[in-house]
Amino acid sequence: MVYTFSFEKLNVWLDSKELVVEIYKVTQNFPGEEKFGLTNQLRRASISIASNLAEGTSRNTGKDKAHFTTLSFSSLMEVLNQIIISKELNYISDSDYQNLRVQIEKISNKLNALRKSQLNN
Repeated sequence: MVYTFSFEKLNVWLDSKELVVEIYKVTQNFPGEEKFGLTNQLRRASISIASNLAEGTSRNTGKDKAHFTTLSFSSLMEVLNQIIISKELNYISDSDYQNLRVQIEKISNKLNALRKSQLNN
């Protein structure tokens, strides 16, 4: 049996991992000239959400953990900004945009709750 690390048990990490998959799917349809622009930026920012959550679980203090949760939230806002721009450039459909917005809102609420609990420990 493979060991499960604490970050893998976080619902917000699971949700952020799902967001990464969705971002990769959506950006496959972006124009080729965006490969090193919005495509790359969106993918890197979305991965950063999950990665900072994973890294934060290895920290010892609640304050340190909360710092990485804050970094995850910042990356989430970067993704939101970039999908808004992508929508205005007609790179993503209305339905993909709405789906991503719903996922982002759900993750943001969970990140805020997690950060609050980390600061209270």
